[in-house]
Amino acid sequence: MNKKQKKARIAQIVEALKSIYPDPKCALEYNGDPWKLLVLGRLSAQCTDARVNQIAPALFARYPTAKDMAKAELPELEAYIKSCGLYKTKAKNLKDASALLVEKYDGVLPDNIEELLLFPGVGRKIANLLLGDIFNKPAIVTDTHCIRICGRFGMYPTTEKNPYKIERILSDLIIPAEQSDFCHRIVLFGREYCMARSPRCGECPIRQLCNYYESQLKTKQTQAKKEKYESN
Repeated sequence: MNKKQKKARIAQIVEALKSIYPDPKCALEYNGDPWKLLVLGRLSAQCTDARVNQIAPALFARYPTAKDMAKAELPELEAYIKSCGLYKTKAKNLKDASALLVEKYDGVLPDNIEELLLFPGVGRKIANLLLGDIFNKPAIVTDTHCIRICGRFGMYPTTEKNPYKIERILSDLIIPAEQSDFCHRIVLFGREYCMARSPRCGECPIRQLCNYYESQLKTKQTQAKKEKYESN
C-alpha cells in the first residue's frame, strides 16, 4: 500500500474499532489524577496492567500525593511495588519524579512532551499516554499491542519494532482527534482478537482490513491447491 491507501485503510479500521469498542478507557485505574497515571504508567513497564491495578490501592493509600511519595523511604516504597518487577529502579524513579513534580511544577503536570520527558522513568510511551488521556492532545502510545497489530494491518513491515519510528508513522496516518482513543481500542482488540501467538483471525470482525489475514489466507489457499495437485 502507498501512503494514501494506508490512510484510507487505517481510517476504516478506526471506524470499525469505534463500533466494537465505543467507550475506550485507559486500562490503568488512575481515577483522573495525572500524577497517579504517571506512577502507574511507570509501574506498567514489563508488567501487566492488571498487576499494576492490583497494587495501586495500597500504594496510594500509603502515598496519596506526589509530596508524600517524594518523601518516601526507598525500602518501604520498594516493598509496595515489588510484585511489579524492576522495583528498585522504579521506586527511585517514582520518588525522584514525584519530587520534581512538587519542587519544579508545584504539583501540576506539564502538558508538553519535552517537559514530560524530563521526569525520571518517563519515556515517550508514558509521555504520550499522559498527553492523550490527561490533556486530550494527539498522541500515539506505541506499546506492544500497537506495534504488533498495526504492523499486521500493513502500516509498516511486521519486522519494524522501533517505537519512535512507529509513533511517527502512525501519527502521520491517523487523524489527530482519533489517536489517543485508537491506542486504547488497539489494546482491547489485541487482548480479545489479535494476540501475539495465536490471533483469532477466523473470528476477527475486521479481518477484511488486515494484511496479515490476507497473507495467511493466501498461504492456506496455495497450500490447499498444492495438496490437491499432489493427491491427483
